[in-house]
Amino acid sequence: MKPLLRTLPLAALLLPSIALADDLNGANTAWILTATALVLFMTLPGLSLFYGGLVRTKNVLSVLMQCFAIACIASLIWFAFGYSLAFSEGNMIIGDLSKAFFNGMGKNSMSGDIPEPLFAMFQMTFVIITPALIVGAFAERMKFSSVLISTVLWIPLVYAPVCHWVWGGGWLASQFGVLDFAGGTVVHITAGVAALVTALMIGNRNGFPHTPMPPHNMTMTVTGAGMLWVGWFGFNAGSALSAGGDAAMAMLVTHISAAAGSLAWMTIEWLKFGKPSVLGIVTGMVAGLGTITPASGFVGPGGALVIGITAGVVCFYATQLIKRKLVIDDSLDVFPVHGVGGILGTMLAGVFASTSIGAFSGHGFADGIETMGAQVWSQFVGVITTIVFTAVMTYIIIKVTGWITGGIRVDKDEETQGLDLVLHDEAGYKL
Repeated sequence: MKPLLRTLPLAALLLPSIALADDLNGANTAWILTATALVLFMTLPGLSLFYGGLVRTKNVLSVLMQCFAIACIASLIWFAFGYSLAFSEGNMIIGDLSKAFFNGMGKNSMSGDIPEPLFAMFQMTFVIITPALIVGAFAERMKFSSVLISTVLWIPLVYAPVCHWVWGGGWLASQFGVLDFAGGTVVHITAGVAALVTALMIGNRNGFPHTPMPPHNMTMTVTGAGMLWVGWFGFNAGSALSAGGDAAMAMLVTHISAAAGSLAWMTIEWLKFGKPSVLGIVTGMVAGLGTITPASGFVGPGGALVIGITAGVVCFYATQLIKRKLVIDDSLDVFPVHGVGGILGTMLAGVFASTSIGAFSGHGFADGIETMGAQVWSQFVGVITTIVFTAVMTYIIIKVTGWITGGIRVDKDEETQGLDLVLHDEAGYKL
């Protein structure tokens, strides 16, 4: 639940442009402008390069293309009706269309003490990266048309409702007190569960798991990972919607968790396989970042350290379970890293919520919740609801997409040739 929605009634945030411009906080506005750019930087180019380096040479452009196209599509859907469905008043389940096409939003419209156009743009960067994360599950085998259609359906049918439930005045936050500072449920669980469902429905890549499919360019992946780390400060610290102590603490705990997750994953890999890998340390970083995200506004450095270490350990073994035991080809480990990390972080937010840090300073838990047990139960309700809703809706969306496109997957020969040439008539490298 965003600080915005804790300080002002939702209806007040959605009033048309009036004399509220006098309430503009220049420092907060400057910080959220910066944070917005950082979050977009996470997808373009951060996530694009991170994923691009992990696939084979013949598919690198297809991944970059998918991330770029999703950024464009998500932006326009958010403008048309996504923002309104997520953040207009509506009801406890979904917003209405009073804000469609940013209706009534002018340069003097305010959302708290920052301009509403800035708040809408900041939230737009979240809806950009969430479906882009899912790309990692079906990399190297989905039709480009299927990617586009499924994204168009997924944003209003999955992302917008969950966003409204948690951040837009909906039932999970207002009635159950679910804590999610920056996207454990809204971003990571929805993306992770959608990734797992899609991977199961599309099937494994030809040759998986017997044919080696190593990353083609780890330098590209590490470069993208570094961009993700930097951009994540906008993701988490920006969610304070202010340039103050909450943002500073969110940034600090984000960094600590990322470092702890990296080293935890690296250490386990070193002990288990005899050598620490570059892929392992950067994947552990992503696990640490994803897991701290829902808790970043509620925990202190000590809690962040525990969360980061736990993320590195749990997400490592989740990856081994999905790939090696269950033989599910979630190609770039979206569910075991983002899905499991989001679940873990959302639950641990209830455990480590501090009475002296973050958005509920002096209380620790959500309004109306007095004990850790009650808060953990609320977190559990949020997690289970998000998992079930996302899984069911994603299954329906993939089925509909397959019906529209004549199957969501390229054929075997096209997959062997590579999506770069087959779908885009281009090659990533001309050597």
